[in-house]
Amino acid sequence: MNQLRAACVLGIGGVLAQAAGAVPDDPTRVVPVAVGAQAPAFLAHEVDGRTYQFKPAALNKPVLMIFYRGGWCPYCNAHLHDLRSVEPKLRALGYEVLFLSTDRPALLYASLKEKVHYHIVSDADMAAARAFGVAYRVDAQTLKMMQTYGIDLTSTQGTANHELPVPSVFIVDRHGVVRFRHFNADYKVRLDAASVLKAAQDALRASR
Repeated sequence: MNQLRAACVLGIGGVLAQAAGAVPDDPTRVVPVAVGAQAPAFLAHEVDGRTYQFKPAALNKPVLMIFYRGGWCPYCNAHLHDLRSVEPKLRALGYEVLFLSTDRPALLYASLKEKVHYHIVSDADMAAARAFGVAYRVDAQTLKMMQTYGIDLTSTQGTANHELPVPSVFIVDRHGVVRFRHFNADYKVRLDAASVLKAAQDALRASR
């Protein structure tokens, strides 16, 4: 619960998202878009390659978005599994629940360890993660270590950017304003399902 309170910073104060192109080399240096700020627009891709447009100025419902690393990440798979218990409840509350993966479209569902019915879009070019200020560049040593585990970002993403998002959760109200954010540079630490649901409920009450 303390983790949840620390993540949900009230008011408009805080730093803005990292400037375009200023992607840090260290996950501890990301600067996510602030609570109270207008959410940025972005383009991503559906599993069939169609363009998905996030237009915060034209939302008809609040959006809860989860940035995760990819289907190759066991901690991401565990988090997606945990969220199965609350995803229908979030939709019943009126949320669009959007999952953003760095996997290229063809791998969005095929790379996961179990079948899910989530709405997952590909942010392989990291446009959304950069816009929300959670992108960072993976260093050469980490890339080499990942390859020893059979993880090749160039293959899974289809680009040579070698960037990943700090795993994070954002809630954007129907006016396009960020009402909640949670992020942790330690990719093993995720916001549990119960805390996600509570944040969504609290954000709805606060935006009335």
